[in-house]
Amino acid sequence: MNMSEKAPNILFIVTDDQRYDTINALGNEEIITPNFDRLVSEGTSFLNAYIPCGLTGAVCMPSRAMIHTGKGLYGLQGNGEDIPCQDTLLGEHLIRHGYHAFGTGKWHNGPSSYTRSFTEGDNAFFSGMWDHWNVPVCKHDPTGEYDNVINFVMDFYNAKDVTKIYCDSFNPGIHSSNLLADTTIQFLENYEGTAPFFCYTAFLAPHDPRTMPQEFHNMYDGRKVSVPANFLPEYPVSYGDGRIRDEMLAPYPRTPERIIAELTDYYAMITHVDHEIGRILDVLRKKGLYEDTLIIFCSDNGLGLGSHAFMGKQNHFEHSIKVPLIFAGSGIPRGRTVTANVYLHDIYPTLCELLGLDIPASVEGRSFLKCFSTNVQHREELYYSYGSTIRSIRSGDYKLMEYIGLNGERSSLLYDIAHDSMELHDLFAPDEPLVAELRTRLLVVREQEGDVNRPESRMFWERY
Repeated sequence: MNMSEKAPNILFIVTDDQRYDTINALGNEEIITPNFDRLVSEGTSFLNAYIPCGLTGAVCMPSRAMIHTGKGLYGLQGNGEDIPCQDTLLGEHLIRHGYHAFGTGKWHNGPSSYTRSFTEGDNAFFSGMWDHWNVPVCKHDPTGEYDNVINFVMDFYNAKDVTKIYCDSFNPGIHSSNLLADTTIQFLENYEGTAPFFCYTAFLAPHDPRTMPQEFHNMYDGRKVSVPANFLPEYPVSYGDGRIRDEMLAPYPRTPERIIAELTDYYAMITHVDHEIGRILDVLRKKGLYEDTLIIFCSDNGLGLGSHAFMGKQNHFEHSIKVPLIFAGSGIPRGRTVTANVYLHDIYPTLCELLGLDIPASVEGRSFLKCFSTNVQHREELYYSYGSTIRSIRSGDYKLMEYIGLNGERSSLLYDIAHDSMELHDLFAPDEPLVAELRTRLLVVREQEGDVNRPESRMFWERY
């Protein structure tokens, strides 16, 4: 890959809860995403980018920690609610190599790690989700204190309890996607430094509550939105977290009408985010920076939204663990799609190799730089965990999922992902030789990943 002598600027965009099949140019003809489509045509899209799920219902917390540390799920401290100093953060590493780092948006990994990651920043959100029209945000505080408090009554209609929100301000009536795009644009328009910049923009959308400016919802009036091919009214497994918040966003059994309504709102949110990202990219072009900027786009996790009856991301079906991932801009092959399996925590070492930087010792991911130019597999095996209830292994074309319900009920599923990506045909049979082979691999990779000492690990394996 040809790189200019001057290090490229980096724009790293992350969305929240955007599943892999939500880009028109990559196969979803029902969604409107002209700016994502342009990135696809001008860059390299990874069609099999995964997260290893997580050990907590807030899957986005460990997912984002893995992106910024390059560590795997079991290499994190806790669930990524904070990141210790011995883990070299991506922004921290880039700063050490001469970058000016700016961060805005959702930072679910503690204020101290945000401070370490960026030279400056604004409108940082230190939580998991909020009302998109009234997000509490903070300016970058070099001291790391973030001690400003604003009183907030969460449920003023029914109670008078005052919650103390640690933030610098609210921006009432401004949608989070507009706010974060405006913040990014202000940084780009005002930046006059000689150092290359690393700009990290983390949107809260399309995470629920699924609200957006009405004009984007209107774009779907009369437009076809289909029930997913893998829609089910009830789970196909004994699911231990059926009462978790995400799964309660629609009643049981799921109905096609309700799922279409949810998907329409979801698509409209993504179209709105796409529009805001387009505004950011337009500024890069206007300032003559586009060709000198490396653009990375991904989401932190996927989402069910009726697929296999799931609404949330706390499961191991493809719709929840597979995410969009696009590289575009400086030095990146145009119009290329890559089918190699990669983890999001492989982005960090890949970026280091692309830039010619050392890879910190704390990074556990593996660079997939070779995949930009050659058709090679990157990870033959993938390992997924969720809490104390699910463990799965993908080896070659096949994925075995092991679910344990609230009362110890076992559910096993086997899919040929290469030929059945929607997971419509369960191949599991107790006497199937492939099942025994994958169960053996599951135990081997469990040891390699370190899925042994966590309380969630012990609880799962004791019941397994």
